[in-house]
Amino acid sequence: MEEQSVVNGIRSKTTQELAVEGQKYLEETIEHAFQILSSMNDELCNPVLWSTSPSATSPSPSSNGDAASDTSNYHSDTAAAAAGAMEEARFRYKNAVAALRTILTAIPNSQKAKTFDTSSAASPGDDDEIKKLEEQATSLRRELANKNLHLKTLIDQLRNLISDISTWQSSFST
Repeated sequence: MEEQSVVNGIRSKTTQELAVEGQKYLEETIEHAFQILSSMNDELCNPVLWSTSPSATSPSPSSNGDAASDTSNYHSDTAAAAAGAMEEARFRYKNAVAALRTILTAIPNSQKAKTFDTSSAASPGDDDEIKKLEEQATSLRRELANKNLHLKTLIDQLRNLISDISTWQSSFST
């Protein structure tokens, strides 16, 4: 039900609003995952909860018969509480993940809608600026490719130099 309200509210939100909401759901997801791990850790660290037989959870016989039943009731209550906490955390985790997925799906759609809105309202001055920016981006890409090629050449030369040095050292060591 919460996921449906998330889906309905997403349609009119901007990408930035979706990002903020997505971060909130991501933080919730992490928090609930941590709660699940903590519950699992509590169960694994509590040897009383490992036992499956009722005789293993009851203490040695004492003079008071009620103490044994109180202890076994405490252990069963502890196990039930630990299982309940983990199930609740799992439920909240699943809801947070579903909401986060919905947000992540909606972001590209929001960006497409934004592109459609801005392209219909673009002025000729904006078109000139866009062309200049595209030319600058192309120029920067070419420059980056040239620098990467130069870097690759330097790395190859360094590799050859290291190989030569190691060859020289190996002949001296024998």
